[in-house]
Amino acid sequence: MLLLSEDQTRNALPFPELIDALADMFRTGCEMPTRHHHDMAVPGEPDATMLLMPAWLPGSFAGVKVVNVMPGNSTRNLPAVSAQYLLSDARTGAMLVLVDGGELTARRTAAASALAARYLARSDARHLLVVGAGRLAANLVAAHMAVRPIEEVTVWGRSLEKAEALAQDLRARFPVTVNAAANLEEAIGNADIVSAATLSIEPLISGKAVKPGTHVDLVGAFKPSMRESDDDLIRRARIFVDTRDGCLSEGGDIVQPLSSGVISKDDVKADLYELCRNEHPGRQSGDEITLFKSVGAALEDLAGAILAYRNAQG
Repeated sequence: MLLLSEDQTRNALPFPELIDALADMFRTGCEMPTRHHHDMAVPGEPDATMLLMPAWLPGSFAGVKVVNVMPGNSTRNLPAVSAQYLLSDARTGAMLVLVDGGELTARRTAAASALAARYLARSDARHLLVVGAGRLAANLVAAHMAVRPIEEVTVWGRSLEKAEALAQDLRARFPVTVNAAANLEEAIGNADIVSAATLSIEPLISGKAVKPGTHVDLVGAFKPSMRESDDDLIRRARIFVDTRDGCLSEGGDIVQPLSSGVISKDDVKADLYELCRNEHPGRQSGDEITLFKSVGAALEDLAGAILAYRNAQG
């Protein structure tokens, strides 16, 4: 059985190939049971959570991602999240490869955003704003650059110091102009694509700041209690999601306005299944505001793990 480290996983998942692999998986589909959440008591500490995310292609590949979320690790100066992905042969049951789960998750998440941008961002989108200075930020830049002619990147974070440090790192990695923004609302108004990956529980992206023609990509707010967009943006935008089941039950940017009556389920125009199967055209005019909300799906991990396995074999 192969073992892929974080670096090996990154090298085995170039964004152009990964985006295409996700598109193929959304187009053809796979078996994807509901993810499993299990609370685990940790004596003297907050409860931990084990997440199990299985998916399979009958007779081909089967996989499961195991994620341990350990809040108590903050006192030990250890990461709160640990993850691994096990890919098996779905015909023989033989275990094929153990893929670094953190790197797989980061790259497939960014790839899903870029896949949506293929259908929803203007073809001439050149200015990307990344809201949030965490691990996903650089992945989102690389992924969006794989599908749109990005020439300028702006980074905003709650800590301007961290945003400036990220901007410096991005300048060294990508052949584009990169700046850190102190004023979020001003930065939103200048961007063609706004990609947010935060843990915010209060809206950060205001509808009044978004100019016509902008594509808004919401990656954070993966719980119903979390939110990155305000009601004004939700009203103005044409809404798309990665999966209807996931976003209608988990993503606060959709769940909260549904609960308050700001939108109805019919206001979600399409998900990635429908976009990739050409059942919906996506963006239909240069002036419309599009919004894509993702919470992640096991089929994305499966597609990424299969690609990593094949590339690692040479």
